[in-house]
Amino acid sequence: MAEKKTNTAKKTTSSSKKATTKKTTTTKKTTTKTAAKKAPVKKTEVKKPAAKKVEVKPVEVKPVEAKKVVKTKKEKFDIAKWLKENYMIVGTVIIAILLIINIVIVSLGHKVKLQDGKEVIATIDGKSFVAEDLFTELKAKYGTDSLLNMIDEFIVSKEIKDEDKVEAKKTAQSQIETIKGQYESAGYKWEDVLKQYGYTSEDALVDEMTLSVEKETVAKNYLASKITDDELNKYYEENVFGSYTAKHILITASSEEDEEAAKAKAQEVIDKLNNGGDWKTLVGEYSEDTGSKENEGLIENFTKGDVVDEFWNATVALKDGEYTKEPVKSTYGYHVILRVSSTDKKALKDMKDELVDKIVDEKLNSDTTLYTTTWADLRKKYNLVIKDTTIKEKYDNTTKKSE
Repeated sequence: MAEKKTNTAKKTTSSSKKATTKKTTTTKKTTTKTAAKKAPVKKTEVKKPAAKKVEVKPVEVKPVEAKKVVKTKKEKFDIAKWLKENYMIVGTVIIAILLIINIVIVSLGHKVKLQDGKEVIATIDGKSFVAEDLFTELKAKYGTDSLLNMIDEFIVSKEIKDEDKVEAKKTAQSQIETIKGQYESAGYKWEDVLKQYGYTSEDALVDEMTLSVEKETVAKNYLASKITDDELNKYYEENVFGSYTAKHILITASSEEDEEAAKAKAQEVIDKLNNGGDWKTLVGEYSEDTGSKENEGLIENFTKGDVVDEFWNATVALKDGEYTKEPVKSTYGYHVILRVSSTDKKALKDMKDELVDKIVDEKLNSDTTLYTTTWADLRKKYNLVIKDTTIKEKYDNTTKKSE
């Protein structure tokens, strides 16, 4: 405030006419003339009246100048302080912008660079590392996978159905619960496991696994659309059967030496049946299958794949109410089989979707490269063109290995 008073005092003395005019309104003319003469000689006398006049209502110029000085100083101070206190936020924003630029570069092509590309991002004795160096390194290591993830996510958004999205998330959550239970039962904290694998939360893992399930669903739907009617009919004839209910008596053999004895005992059962023996009595006397012995050896509603092939083939060859005339050998021992009933297989039209799913699953299980080649075909369907030479070469090599 001392500066302001001094400046005001100088202004009042610099304009003799204005000073004289104002003074005449409050004092006598003689007093004004005397003060005007003494002011240049005795500086102390000038300061005293100036100080008194500051207390009186000043001219409008005075507060305006004070405000300008204060405002200018405040703006400079605030900017410097803000930059100092928020340097980490500023740095994070810059890094985020660089990463976004890198992604755009990957998708636009090999010859596209950063605005300059020569910005120094790190230095060490004798060497400077520029943004272009970092981008080239990241692209070589992670560029192909990162780009394909973005492309595939876009394709999923176009191909996936709403009901499939719901099911995919349920499947992902179920899988995570299983994994979580395994880790926790082993004494691990689930939060620590997530951090170890780079996940900020369980939701992040759910999102990643949901996308994975969605990608699998899209691939399966694509494969299903390629199945022909001839392929479906052939699968139906070769793999779909009716169901059967049968009873059996099992004689086990613990070693090769016992096989002849087991076979002879099974034949003994057949001979007794031929002579009118009671099935229930023979089951109680001979059968060694503890799972069915108490229920007369009953096995209900089985189809191909539910029982061993030897048992299946022997049952199919019988008529309802007939039993095998010779012992049937399997990995379990020797069987005597009595077919009880059978049902016809469903019509193809009633199980088409079920069969298509089975065909697709069998194809994926038998060919470990099919999933990769299927996604390559899906990208072709959407006219994928990779302009970056480095990424394209790596992508082409990957798809060729899968073919």
